[in-house]
Amino acid sequence: MQRRTFVHTLGAALIAPAIGCTSSATAGAGGSTAGTAAAANRAATGGRRLKRVGLQLYSLRDAARGNLDQTLADIRAAGYDDVELLMSNGNFGTPAAQVRAMLDKHGLKAPSTHMGSQSIAAANLERTLDEASILGHRYLFVASLPGDARRSLDAYKAWGDRMNEAGAVARKRDIWIGFHNHGDDHVVLDGAVAYDALLERTDPSVVRMQLDTGNAAMGGKDPLDYMRRYGDRYWSFHIKDVPSMRAKNDAELGKGILDLRAILALAAKDIDQKLVYVEQESYPGAPIDSVKRDYEWISKLEF
Repeated sequence: MQRRTFVHTLGAALIAPAIGCTSSATAGAGGSTAGTAAAANRAATGGRRLKRVGLQLYSLRDAARGNLDQTLADIRAAGYDDVELLMSNGNFGTPAAQVRAMLDKHGLKAPSTHMGSQSIAAANLERTLDEASILGHRYLFVASLPGDARRSLDAYKAWGDRMNEAGAVARKRDIWIGFHNHGDDHVVLDGAVAYDALLERTDPSVVRMQLDTGNAAMGGKDPLDYMRRYGDRYWSFHIKDVPSMRAKNDAELGKGILDLRAILALAAKDIDQKLVYVEQESYPGAPIDSVKRDYEWISKLEF
């Protein structure tokens, strides 16, 4: 099931320099490159590693639906420090206070959540913010826009205005409103890229953005380009790899074409203030095994 469908139901070879492509052997710190090549690779980076790594709960959606508490325990056991929750489906029907108790028991933080677009409506916003306070969220990311909002450039701009309005209210409670991109948000409408129009419409003093690297590539856009153009707007990341541009599915970290090291390097100046999540939506085997391998790869990555 595609991620957008999940949210709304429940609440070719390219030239490497064009997108900073890299092979899995050199992309991750756990690759097999050795000797002088490895030394040169490390020298080209700042030698920095992430202090905290999070996991988007959607990565283990089936397990969480069956047993959220055990899934959170498994996430912590895999090495993750943070988890991004799914307010968009009521965290699998679990009350906020109960989820918070689970987080505390397992030593996890949930600095952000994905939510449905209806959560920022004036009639729902205060309730949304109350739940965020219980769970310790500092960021609330609109996971995706409803279908009718994705049919015109003006509709995207209007949603940017709505996020500004909700963001101004949220900031009074020390919470940020933001937006998470899907591949089809990068479509051209009325002569402009819809996602770009929304981003540019939002006010950085009240709205902060989350860049999903794999979703941008699935939409045919280079996430490195977005970092170069809008890097200071991104305060959270879904670090996701893809087997090819415009792919229909993702890949485990370091096994696709994206230069995730370069993306993180562009955010390195204040990366410790930002939220970095792994999100794995498809798997060659058991989902828990994929997210374990993802953690091993990204936790050792130097950038």
